[in-house]
Amino acid sequence: MQIYKVGGAVRDRLLGREVTEVDWVVVGATAEAMQAQGFRPVGADFPVFLHPTTGEEYALARTERKNGRGYGGFVFHASPDVTLEQDLIRRDLTINAMAEDAEGRLYDPYGGQRDLDARLLRHVSPAFAEDPLRVLRVARFAARYAPLGFRVAEETRALMADLAASGELQALTPERSWKEISRALMEPRPDVFIEVLRDCSALGELFPELNTQLACSASAAQPLLQTLRECALDQQPLPVRWACLLAMLDDTAIEALNARSKAPRDCQELAVLVGRFHDDASRAAELTPAELFELLQHFDIQRRPERFELFLQACVLLARGRGAAFPQADYLRGAAQAVRAVTVQPLIEQGYQGAELGEALKRTRLEAVARFSRARTECAASGRDA
Repeated sequence: MQIYKVGGAVRDRLLGREVTEVDWVVVGATAEAMQAQGFRPVGADFPVFLHPTTGEEYALARTERKNGRGYGGFVFHASPDVTLEQDLIRRDLTINAMAEDAEGRLYDPYGGQRDLDARLLRHVSPAFAEDPLRVLRVARFAARYAPLGFRVAEETRALMADLAASGELQALTPERSWKEISRALMEPRPDVFIEVLRDCSALGELFPELNTQLACSASAAQPLLQTLRECALDQQPLPVRWACLLAMLDDTAIEALNARSKAPRDCQELAVLVGRFHDDASRAAELTPAELFELLQHFDIQRRPERFELFLQACVLLARGRGAAFPQADYLRGAAQAVRAVTVQPLIEQGYQGAELGEALKRTRLEAVARFSRARTECAASGRDA
């Protein structure tokens, strides 16, 4: 039995990056031998085991053969006679197809270190084109390593385009796709993720509504990409990044993409709110008190103030993506604070109850918004800060 460190841990060590997760491959062993040493199997049909003390994953060296569509359409063969080189050749990129033994010796049969030095994301073998998930993975790696100067090799981009044209991307499950999409959006250059997908014609397969909108408006692409870059620079959470990605779409398109991607509820809700109301928010100072109050009502600002703040952050970033500022954020925060300052207890003490209490509360909050708006207008007219 021989054990090797493989994949990302080797790649990131060579790049001088922090290694956060370690995977291992075991050559010359059987499932029975692994369990006899205390390793716990992950599943009945997959030769991966958890270390009895560290919990790290140890996979038996294996080969694979395509027998169906999509990410799961493979038959695996694991046995003691599968070599390290045979295991590594089934991997996606050369930079992920390196291994180290216990003494730190590097095994690099497919030129991963060379491609690290050349800053290239290159596929290991033509079998790359058998797995549609690799289109997303390569685009995600491009988003991660773009700050280091990495780019997708032309021959790999061609295989990604072939996969996009084959229809295989449609066989990916929403759950598996979302895992890659969400991780890519949280990388240092999420804009590169979208650029790579668009360059290999995969964007139309994965985000057809977005791709159509970009095709209809040649001037829309650059602000979108810059907005995503600003999201990363600002270290915004995933719901803000997802909302900014979909902000140019109409309600129907946003809801379709939300449903098809099976994005988490917080991502879906914020995307709908940003798409529907960010234009109104950009002219907040022009709204009447009634219109401003109606806008705030959509955000449930009393119970969910944090969601309104995420909405404002998305509006700021969308403006920044166009090279503009968004001073309306402070105005909207002030209006929201005026609404939240109105509490129900004084109205109860005045004798309001039931439906009348609800109407009185709404009326009082609207009056608070009107006072706030009037005070801001007077301050602006006199040149003073509110």
